[in-house]
Amino acid sequence: MNPVAKLLIIGGAVLIVVGLLWQIGGRFLPLGRLPGDIVVEKENFKFYFPVVTCIVISIVLTLASYLFRLFK
Repeated sequence: MNPVAKLLIIGGAVLIVVGLLWQIGGRFLPLGRLPGDIVVEKENFKFYFPVVTCIVISIVLTLASYLFRLFK
């Protein structure tokens, strides 16, 4: 099989799993609504920046890549 096709299939499967985990895990871990996320609400304006959520996702992805390299 072509390596690019294999990479696209694996990437698609990973995205499906992450999407399902996000739907199921969203009930237990409120990503996007964590304490420390910036929300500014005015009359006709709402600004939202998930600072803490970005940090949590970054730490999880860093640990996952470290474990992937460790066991490769």
